[in-house]
Amino acid sequence: MLNTQNMSNQSAAKKLSTQTFRSSLLSLFVAPRQILRGEQALAESGEAIARLGKRPLIVGGDRTLASFTPQLQAILLPQQLKSAPASYSPDCSEVSLASLRAAANKHQADVIIGIGGGKALDTAKLLAHQCQLPIVTIPTSAATCAAWTALSNIYSEQGAFEYDVALDKCPDLLLLDYSLIQTAPQRTLVAGIGDALAKWYEASVSSGSSPATLIIAAVQQARVLRDILFQKSAAALQEPGGEEWREVVDATVLLAGVIGGLGGAQCRTVAAHAVHNGLTHIPAAHNALHGEKVAYGILVQLRLEEMIQGNQLAASARQQLLKFYSEIGLPQTLDDLGLGHITLAELRQAAEIACGKASDIHRLPFTVVPEQLMAAMVSTTSLVDGNRSPINLASEN
Repeated sequence: MLNTQNMSNQSAAKKLSTQTFRSSLLSLFVAPRQILRGEQALAESGEAIARLGKRPLIVGGDRTLASFTPQLQAILLPQQLKSAPASYSPDCSEVSLASLRAAANKHQADVIIGIGGGKALDTAKLLAHQCQLPIVTIPTSAATCAAWTALSNIYSEQGAFEYDVALDKCPDLLLLDYSLIQTAPQRTLVAGIGDALAKWYEASVSSGSSPATLIIAAVQQARVLRDILFQKSAAALQEPGGEEWREVVDATVLLAGVIGGLGGAQCRTVAAHAVHNGLTHIPAAHNALHGEKVAYGILVQLRLEEMIQGNQLAASARQQLLKFYSEIGLPQTLDDLGLGHITLAELRQAAEIACGKASDIHRLPFTVVPEQLMAAMVSTTSLVDGNRSPINLASEN
């Protein structure tokens, strides 16, 4: 006789096991499906783009579209692709995305091409995600790893950071054209170095003790990335287009993306990016590039570790970074960011936003309140350059 009770129990256990297995699944979006990298990557990309769609919508800023749309059309037309440009200006915001979705529908787009800096690429990636279309990213500078990642940041129309969105894939095609990157101001590469450096200083805090294999790999790759930048950045900046310059571009755009892909949501940003996010709510900070604010934020994070934990390793790391920043031109203080005359109220606003309930600053192994963050923000060169005033706080009025 069949033991129906045992069979029922076995069936229930199997079902529970399957549900548990499914709930434990973790999606990893490690890398773009295809990367074309070289001096003339853009010129040779027509066939690769054509495999993704026939009616591309080209998303970028006003100036980028004016500069590069003719060049892109010359590549797309021989493939019988019918393209249309669409500006994301003034920012990667919900309003801009709504307008772009309408543009995509009107053009009957079947692939999105993002061209420009980090915000342009974030906008294009999120648009493709919302429309469920393939995405091509074409960075015009090495200022961020946005061309690689499955993540987009959303800002207000005034440029203040609001939230980020995890995407369901990395780009389908990434075009890294060194000749295109070389046309960008050198300041953008310097900013990209600052942004990439944060991978180590943040990941080592948020995930340095993780036992997970891929997290360990991501953290160690972040350390390797830091060392490459320490060793090669100064020489790279002296010879744009040279071998070391290309290696540093690869580091800021590609290797930084690898780290985010391997680590995923479990290997997140900490105080450096939280400080950046807070600063974006100060209008005067909008002249500073993303990576410049993040680089300053690294110093703030290390200063917090010194002040709150008495961490002498953090003090040594900060001194090392200050020397490196001086060599390549990264900002060390609020004054360097053009914020030397902000009011105390503005500083407090940035600190309170950076310490908000959902902020990544709380990934630090200690509690940080706005007053402590403000103290760190105005003392990033403390005890290293004692004669330098990092900020001249105006009155709150």
